[in-house]
Amino acid sequence: MPTGEEAKPGFRTKTVATRLTPDELAEIEAAAEGAGQALSEWLRETALRAARQRPADPTELVLAEVWAVRYALLNLFHAAAQAASEGRQLLPDSILKIRDQADARKLQQARKLLDDFLAPKGKERGHMP
Repeated sequence: MPTGEEAKPGFRTKTVATRLTPDELAEIEAAAEGAGQALSEWLRETALRAARQRPADPTELVLAEVWAVRYALLNLFHAAAQAASEGRQLLPDSILKIRDQADARKLQQARKLLDDFLAPKGKERGHMP
């Protein structure tokens, strides 16, 4: 739960109205109650979270998959070479773990790559102008 300035970002002077069926209202009220929030607070937070959510960028998604394949291949080759040098085989669980690590990090890494690529000259990688 936000505190301090986050809880009250400023005076709220605007109102948004919408029409709902009785069933829709009951559903929304139940969700707000389940979250332990007042209806207006729940509606505001839900609407703002949706509005601030970063839209899916096809370039970002493709880059994420390319990054995941690169990460998985490099880590699989390394793990297989290390296992062979120790006279053992690469276990299936190790392969699944590498896949899961790639999947968990791919979108974050793709966004970082794009941000670094699109950064203004002189500000990339911590360099000052």
